[in-house]
Amino acid sequence: MKILALVIYIVIMIAIGFYSLKRTKNIGDFFLANRTLGPWVSAFAYGGAYFSAVIFIGYAGRIGWGYGLSDLWIVAGNTLVGSLLAWLVLAKKTRSVTEQLNARTMPEFLEARYGSKILKYLAAVIIFILLVPYSASVYMGLSYLFDVVMGIPYVYALLLMAVLTGAYLVMGGYFAVSITTLVQGGIMFFGSIYMVLYLLSRPEVGGLSQVVEKMSAINPKLVGVVGPPGFIGLFGLVVLTSFGPWGLPQMVQKFYSIKNQKVIFTATIITTIFALVCSFSAYFSGALTHLFFKELPTMNGVANPDLLMPNLLIQYMPTAFSIIFLLLVFSASMSTLSSLVLVSSSAITIDLLPKKYGKDNVTVMRILCILFIFLSLIIAISQVTFIVNLMSISWGATAGSFAAPYVYGLFWKKANRQGALASMVTGLAFALILSWAFGFKSSIVPFIGSLAILIPFGVLPLVSILTGGNKNESVSIRS
Repeated sequence: MKILALVIYIVIMIAIGFYSLKRTKNIGDFFLANRTLGPWVSAFAYGGAYFSAVIFIGYAGRIGWGYGLSDLWIVAGNTLVGSLLAWLVLAKKTRSVTEQLNARTMPEFLEARYGSKILKYLAAVIIFILLVPYSASVYMGLSYLFDVVMGIPYVYALLLMAVLTGAYLVMGGYFAVSITTLVQGGIMFFGSIYMVLYLLSRPEVGGLSQVVEKMSAINPKLVGVVGPPGFIGLFGLVVLTSFGPWGLPQMVQKFYSIKNQKVIFTATIITTIFALVCSFSAYFSGALTHLFFKELPTMNGVANPDLLMPNLLIQYMPTAFSIIFLLLVFSASMSTLSSLVLVSSSAITIDLLPKKYGKDNVTVMRILCILFIFLSLIIAISQVTFIVNLMSISWGATAGSFAAPYVYGLFWKKANRQGALASMVTGLAFALILSWAFGFKSSIVPFIGSLAILIPFGVLPLVSILTGGNKNESVSIRS
């Protein structure tokens, strides 16, 4: 039954890829769907890129187990800041400014806004390099699930994910992604609701009224305002996962492709509801794992929180729901991976390659999509580190590089190239160097990532003012 459901899903995705192939004639079609997406597709595309296997497997298990119900602060942040506020503040301005500047990517925006090719080239390199480990973390999370639930060996599951992602994405580009997003988003939304309701109905939980009492009996700190690991770690996770999307190219791209500003209000409401349902389902379910397991599951004799959700699924949930959850995480991951691959390959095709080597050649971009998938696959097979660290480092360094120059570039006319460059270097260096200095410890990496995002917001205006403000170096943005 599980295999049949998976095969049907794969066939549908491939069919969509073939259908989209006919509509993809140039880079604009392949990367932005020619800026024609409506509210539902735009909202689901944003939500699908936001929540992936990393959230439902890695974050849900590891953070839910560690912080207990205090992980719901992350839900609040993801819903209100990462979704609602992001759309209210950024969507309209991004859509109008990127069209005004004829910018299709984050590097193109930085070049046009600040008048600097250095910013463009640096941004392109950062995107391609740093999104590879994030993509690898998504592959890892999904493969853990397939290994436990379906008995497909980890490496074979990775290969399956890579081939499927490459197939429908390389054929149809963002047109394919936009269509599949509706299918995937629906599965994620209703699957998330069902998962919470089912877990609450289990005798181990005993309904919502019993959750606090039972978890408090295990450890009173699990129901406290701040969980056992403490405030610093929780603060880092909230900021990293909530403000991170403000500077992640794969998230910002969703604003570029909106059909027009009229659809933004509807898309904002849909995105917010979608984020609330999916994030609550993931983190609340992760916290409930304490009621099902006394100890962490192990892999090769080592405790591994990344296996909590897959084991919960296989041991306590009926076959019918295990199929739903499998497709839920599969859908979330495919949507995220598609966004990552598109944005990363565009960083080379659109932003780095000279025009004579295929700047506007869809074939070149398809080849680079395959290359990016291959590199992500290598890291995932190597199992360099666990899921949460890969995502935290990637999010912190990437968002730390782009959030400040992107936001100030939209709203502050005095922001200049020196300030933008200083903020990018600060965010990138802060995230990577400090993470390395602390040994990439999972307890501190999210906090470092959060600081890497916040500190550049002070660096950019300071350097811009000290270097004389705009002085006609940058393109003037219409209000």
